[in-house]
Amino acid sequence: MVERGRLRVRLLAAVFALAFLSVGIRLVDMASGGSRERMAAGSGGPTAAMRTPDRAEIRDRNGVLLATNVQVLSLTADPSRLPDPDRAAELLAARLSGVEAAELKRRFAVGRRFAWVKRELTPAEQRAVLELGLPGLDFRSSQRRLYPQRRLASHVLGFTGVDNQGLAGIELAMDERLQDGGEPLVLSLDVRVQEVVRDSLLAAYRRFRAIGACAIVLDVRSGELLALVSLPDFDPNAYERARPAERENRCTGGVYELGSLFKVITAAMALESGRVGLYDRFDAREPIRIGRNRIGDDHAKKRWLTVPEVFAFSSNVGTVQMAFAAGGATAQQAFLERLGMTRPLEIELVQRGRPLVPRRWIDIVSATVSFGHGIAVTPLHFAAAVAGLAGDGTRVAPTLLRRDGPPETARPRLVSDRTVRDLRWLMWLVVEKGTGTKARLPAYMLGGKTGTADKPGRNRRGYDGEAVIASFVGLFPIEDPRYLVLVTLDDPKGDKGTFGFRYGGWTAAPVVATIVDRIGPILGVPPSRPADRQRFAARLKIVPTMNGRTGEMEEGLAALDAGW
Repeated sequence: MVERGRLRVRLLAAVFALAFLSVGIRLVDMASGGSRERMAAGSGGPTAAMRTPDRAEIRDRNGVLLATNVQVLSLTADPSRLPDPDRAAELLAARLSGVEAAELKRRFAVGRRFAWVKRELTPAEQRAVLELGLPGLDFRSSQRRLYPQRRLASHVLGFTGVDNQGLAGIELAMDERLQDGGEPLVLSLDVRVQEVVRDSLLAAYRRFRAIGACAIVLDVRSGELLALVSLPDFDPNAYERARPAERENRCTGGVYELGSLFKVITAAMALESGRVGLYDRFDAREPIRIGRNRIGDDHAKKRWLTVPEVFAFSSNVGTVQMAFAAGGATAQQAFLERLGMTRPLEIELVQRGRPLVPRRWIDIVSATVSFGHGIAVTPLHFAAAVAGLAGDGTRVAPTLLRRDGPPETARPRLVSDRTVRDLRWLMWLVVEKGTGTKARLPAYMLGGKTGTADKPGRNRRGYDGEAVIASFVGLFPIEDPRYLVLVTLDDPKGDKGTFGFRYGGWTAAPVVATIVDRIGPILGVPPSRPADRQRFAARLKIVPTMNGRTGEMEEGLAALDAGW
């Protein structure tokens, strides 16, 4: 009897061991998503299907997770195996949120062997379905794309659809690479910089009640984009709730007339031509007349202006004369072509705007293009052009992918080293003495250019007269630029802090200064040296002169050679 009892205990222990082993194997199998065997839900209950292959993760340049996958279960049905399809529809609708019995009855009545019941069930819903024990139901394991940083890089990352296929952003542009799985896709973005940029831009966007905004941080040496923010934005985890305006990438997809920002390009073209130098002067006493058209300055000084003054005070009259002196429309077209400003920019995104360029380059067109009207480009177009002109004089090809090592091919030269040095000094002068003084910083020498462009009216006929694009582009440290920061605000409204002004120098320039002040230490950029500050200042000559409009004496700006 004792032996028989021991035998029964051993058999019972073996049965329990096998049972626990079976459960363990099943749990591992379900966790891997690879089983097609029936799930324990009673005889004829739901089954589980094989999961889809992993989609590669996306990470920032420092390894921070931007996009990953989570396994989810969805529920399908074979209506032909349901004992009572209508009753099944009612039972399922009562247990699954967002599922309507009438819609399920319609799907089950079609006569097919397959029908979706609900995608991405919660654990509670899975248990509720299992408890029903209905035959003809199947659980399908699949992936859901998860974006841990939520809105932070929505326009760069984009999103995937219900079948985990890329539908926008990097997810779409690099869809084939991501579907292959394997190693994570490493972007050029730096989450730390991206967060600073979005935070600073969002504050200005809200303060000035703009309808949109864009900010870019570009490494001028490698072309890597460390930050790209477009507002308004969206949460890619719930992209279907986003409005069209929130999905629009204003940095790469929208094209805008950027106004006086373009004077950077005109100045570079004029200096590179050899027909205009820093020591030249232009007559800005009266507006320029071209045919029936009249071009003037917003805050005319009504006197002769030196080239440094034309740039620092953002004179339209002086800029037009510089463009004509450099060769006019023919030279202008060739220079813009060389900069890549007349064709879509190569970037790892599908949303890429095509520049709007004039069909006929008559004199009035050449004049308005010189100060940023009559031509529309994406902010990234402009950022890449300025990065090349004031960087090392060679073309910069922006990228959203981390670049390890130097570029494989030599970059085409845009301008000479002399033009680069002169342009850097002019951009420094804008911040030191010109329209961009609100971008001045104690730590870094910042060079830049302000821009305020009237927005075109409907159908691009004439100009709105009320709405503007306010912008500022900055490079730091300007003595040896490492990074470019560009901010544009679409239709900002001035406030008490700006005395009602909405100009780029009042609204966008302080945003760039805030960004530079915060990201400089993060990126390990040392403060500008006193010797460099002295070197730039030594080239500036202050000359007392009379303002022809007010009749009052003011500072005149002129350039000295000073060993440059």
